[in-house]
Amino acid sequence: MSAIIQLKNVNIYQQQTLVLNDVNLSIEDGEFLYLVGKTGSGKSSLLKTLYADLPIKEGEASIAEFDLKGLKQTQVPLLRRKLGIVFQDFHLLTDRTIEDNLSFVLKATGWKDKQKIQKRINDVLDEVGLKTKTFKMPHELSGGEQQRVVIARALLNEPKIILADEPTGNLDPETSDEIINLIKTINKDLKTAILIATHDYSVLKKHPARVIQCKANQLISTTSESIVAAH
Repeated sequence: MSAIIQLKNVNIYQQQTLVLNDVNLSIEDGEFLYLVGKTGSGKSSLLKTLYADLPIKEGEASIAEFDLKGLKQTQVPLLRRKLGIVFQDFHLLTDRTIEDNLSFVLKATGWKDKQKIQKRINDVLDEVGLKTKTFKMPHELSGGEQQRVVIARALLNEPKIILADEPTGNLDPETSDEIINLIKTINKDLKTAILIATHDYSVLKKHPARVIQCKANQLISTTSESIVAAH
């Protein structure tokens, strides 16, 4: 197994404030794990560092074979093609159909061939169980269906890893469970590494995996059993 993410002695800052100190993290190709921590503990800062929204000043960091420390601004879009990002609040374009939302992303990342674009959209919608919803507008879908579209969007460029920031945060327990099951299926079938940031300890209980925890400015590797037991 090779590491898709490798951080060594990284200090993570928000402006001048040190948020996480001396971070060491290795995530293997195809691994499934969680990121937990109280609000303000550094979870979002860590994710922003991984998708190159926050620069790295100290330490060494690589993700999907990109060196984050030496990353030029022009390389950021190339890096983000290797990553799938799933947000809590969907970020769908509300004035476009589901197909147009996905087509927009493909064109923005360099796809030109109309037939290939159409096939890729059909493939990812099939992957998330929404192939009959192509021409729907986002507001015509339930919250769970919208999150499935967001996951489909994250899959478009066949990412090496999906970073999911509170993917079940706006969903009821039953729908949350469906979304986690879908993400686990993608992890198993497509061998895509998955890092889920979550506050929802019931998810950790039902779907145990390795956990990294932001606590007291540190990043600690632990297990879902330990986290659930502590809560």
